[in-house]
Amino acid sequence: MIEIGGFQKTTFIDFPGRLAATIFLIGCNFRCPFCYSPELVLPEKIKFQPRIPKKDFFQFLKERKGLIEGVVICGGEPTIHEDLPQFIEKIKDSGYLVKLDTNGSHPEMLKKLIDEKLIDYVAMDIKAPLTFSKYDEATGIKTDLKKIKKSIEIIKKSGIDYEFRTTVVPTVHTKEDIIQIARDIKPAKRYFLQNFRPEKTINPDFEEIKPCSKEFLAEIKKEIAKFFDACETRE
Repeated sequence: MIEIGGFQKTTFIDFPGRLAATIFLIGCNFRCPFCYSPELVLPEKIKFQPRIPKKDFFQFLKERKGLIEGVVICGGEPTIHEDLPQFIEKIKDSGYLVKLDTNGSHPEMLKKLIDEKLIDYVAMDIKAPLTFSKYDEATGIKTDLKKIKKSIEIIKKSGIDYEFRTTVVPTVHTKEDIIQIARDIKPAKRYFLQNFRPEKTINPDFEEIKPCSKEFLAEIKKEIAKFFDACETRE
């Protein structure tokens, strides 16, 4: 069952071209060591995370009608929740556009949301090159790469707006890794390179890692931009 563990009432950047609110759902099937949201992922931390009642969230949407355009649903990992379609349907019925952030591990749910026209924009995190050892290192679990690849194809063929993105983490990714990711997902509409931030992380060791230099990301972007309609870096 969906539980809301975080709520940002206004964002100008999470939903491209839209003024939106962002909600953070509790629970995730990955254990990425560099994840910034252990309180939404790790059971021992989840139990202390305050919940936001769904009725309060929907009351907020009712009051903000006409002031914000969309809702961004992220996590954790939203697609692990069987009641996600019903939850999104209620948001849509309230008159809002919906953007989904996903790790791509549940292509069946992703396809259902697209087929039922419940999402207007999807952002999928590509954790590493599409090889078993690299992906498992980045996600912290044994990853079903067939499902990741299926989600990529579903998104590319969906007809809805989308982006792929990778958080570039020193010690996890090399320049060659990111170039390989670009080759793995090309051609595609948008691909964003997000710089790692040494904040609270699932593996505390990552809090000591310095982010990539802007020059390093720019160098990679220059090499892979040809594969995408748009390729940008984000700090």
